[in-house]
Amino acid sequence: MKSIIISVLFSVLLIGGAVFIRSSSLSKEDSDSAVNAVSVENDIQIISILARGGYTPKVVEAAAGIPTTLKVKTQSTFDCSAALTVPAVGFREILPMNGETDIQIPVQQPGAIIKGLCSMGMYSFTIHFK
Repeated sequence: MKSIIISVLFSVLLIGGAVFIRSSSLSKEDSDSAVNAVSVENDIQIISILARGGYTPKVVEAAAGIPTTLKVKTQSTFDCSAALTVPAVGFREILPMNGETDIQIPVQQPGAIIKGLCSMGMYSFTIHFK
C-alpha cells in the first residue's frame, strides 16, 4: 500500500512538472515570435502571423504612420483559425491550408488597434499601433 501511494505521488509530481515546463516554454515562444513578427521591407511594415490552432503571436506592437501588410501564414491548418476575419479592414476569407495570405492595412494612427479572429470567435490576435 505504501509503495502505491509513493508511486502515485511521484507520477503526479512528474506530470505536474512536465505541464509546468511546457507552459513556460510556450509563453517564451509566443513572446519571442511577437518580437520577430514585425519587419520593414521597402518602406512597408510586414506583420507575420501564423494561423494554426489559433494565432501566433497573439499580440503584436507595430509602428503607426507607415503602410502595413499583414502576412498570415498557414501550415496544415484545418481548424477554425483558417476562417479569418479582420473587421477593421473588411477582410473575411477562408485561408488556404498551406501558404501565405497578404492583407493590406491602411496607414494607422498611434493608439489604433486592429483585431483578427476566427469564424467561431475562439481564437484572436491583436495589433497595437504605437
